[in-house]
Amino acid sequence: MRLQDKVAIVTGGGGGIGRATALRFASEGAKVVVSDIHSESGEESVDQITKMGGEAIFVRTDTSIEGDMKALVEECEKRYGGLDIFFNNAGVSNEEVKLVDISVDEWDRVVSINLKGVFMGMKYAIPAMEKRSGGAIVNTSSLLGFKGKKYMAPYNASKGGVITLTKNAALEYGGKNIRVNAVCPGVIDTNIVTPWKEDDRKWPIISKANALRRVGQPEEIANAVLFLVSDEASYVTGTSLLVDGGGLTF
Repeated sequence: MRLQDKVAIVTGGGGGIGRATALRFASEGAKVVVSDIHSESGEESVDQITKMGGEAIFVRTDTSIEGDMKALVEECEKRYGGLDIFFNNAGVSNEEVKLVDISVDEWDRVVSINLKGVFMGMKYAIPAMEKRSGGAIVNTSSLLGFKGKKYMAPYNASKGGVITLTKNAALEYGGKNIRVNAVCPGVIDTNIVTPWKEDDRKWPIISKANALRRVGQPEEIANAVLFLVSDEASYVTGTSLLVDGGGLTF
């Protein structure tokens, strides 16, 4: 198994890409700390892991709060003795309105979770990994971190920031044997696209706006993340891996 004896944290692990990745990590032998702001869904992910014979715990975390992120890593170290893998995945979308109509509160909410949360995750995960003489971090960006989409300014800006922040961290900590990469999903069948699915005019277009002409599944992102944190990607750092069905080239 590719992650035997490894310890991993997955933020946003209560559903979608986070849950799929937590399950994938566990299937490859990792002990998993599932983090989410929603306790019920986070505990459900843990239950699914334990039923398949894996080992996991849940820690409720608001990734926009520094104290929560610090406590998350501390609880991981306390329970499992260290940290090897951090999937900085928690994120939200925004209310779809024109740039000038976005409230400052809405901007702050999205950027605090999607970008500041990723920063704080690395701020506390990296020192823990230094104690283990290395580790692997994957930050969740997006196809929209590479290109614009109308009415999605806070989301686009935050995900673009994740790409650059990932490069910074990779440069600063490569010498410590800590690899830092980003995964950039396209349109994936998760709760974040539910409003689009409910639009009978937009969804038939959005759902096929890529080279493969279909929506991706959370498990397809989980497979990419697994590669990035595994030894198979031992010479991969500072990269942003598009898993978008060819959406950027469409």
